[in-house]
Amino acid sequence: MKIPFLSILLLFFVQSSIISQTKTNAKPKTDNTFLTSDGVPLFLKVSGKGEVCIFVHGGPGAWSKSFEEFGGNVLEDKLKMCYYDQRGCGRSGSPVNNNYSMDRMIDDIEEIRASLKTSKVFVIGHSFGGILATKYAEKYPQHVKGLILLNSTLDINDSLLNQIAFMGKTLGEDFPIKSKESILNTFFEAKTKIKKADLDYKILSDNRANVEKLDSIDSSEKRNSSFAQHALSGPLYFSDFTKETATIKVPTLIISGTKDNNIGPEHYKLFKFPNQKVKIIDGGHILYYEQNKEFKDTVEGFVLARK
Repeated sequence: MKIPFLSILLLFFVQSSIISQTKTNAKPKTDNTFLTSDGVPLFLKVSGKGEVCIFVHGGPGAWSKSFEEFGGNVLEDKLKMCYYDQRGCGRSGSPVNNNYSMDRMIDDIEEIRASLKTSKVFVIGHSFGGILATKYAEKYPQHVKGLILLNSTLDINDSLLNQIAFMGKTLGEDFPIKSKESILNTFFEAKTKIKKADLDYKILSDNRANVEKLDSIDSSEKRNSSFAQHALSGPLYFSDFTKETATIKVPTLIISGTKDNNIGPEHYKLFKFPNQKVKIIDGGHILYYEQNKEFKDTVEGFVLARK
């Protein structure tokens, strides 16, 4: 079977004063297109009612469609959900200058928020998207009503080490790490072997059918993969962002799966947000589908508490 792009890549396998500082030449969306201040057309779909919530998908290089269509849209009865595909991802365009810097990626989120004419939003980061969502909350805390980290990594190397250990245990084989620089190569070695054994679906879920359903969405149309190629070619997104969490004071909800072998079932313990709440749900990396009601109730309870 074909494993979803987000699993192959990641983790192989994330204020009034500021308003005046935000670039003003971003264009409001027409249909499902939002034009950033540097001219990149982003896919953006807004649906639902209530407080505005921006969903930041994973990857690097995935898209928002799989979350929306695979259960995430249950939040629309209490939230105005904004599904956007990051630059160089999914249905969005690529910057001509290949600007995928952290500041540019999170300013795309800020420009979307400003275009919706709302001073504060909820932000959900899934998987790799947790890095971008967290960095957004760090840069623009005055615009974040609540940060939600859903099966999120804030240290890709730590999550890769978890995947390597899980694949080794699943295959009954040892994959020693010789140095930090060798993590990626060791990951690919283990990934090749677990894929050959047709057990790679277990990284996302212990239910093969669920992963196949996800893959059917991810294979439904051609997608842009430029960001993935650039993000993974340098060290920027491989930093340890858990160290910064102690200084980010926005209300934070952390949702982690007991069997999330993509991120690591205990990865969340590295997070030190001063105002955090942790919810552990029995399931894997796609809790929003596998445990849809519990996911919905947890997010909506957090949102209600912020009113």
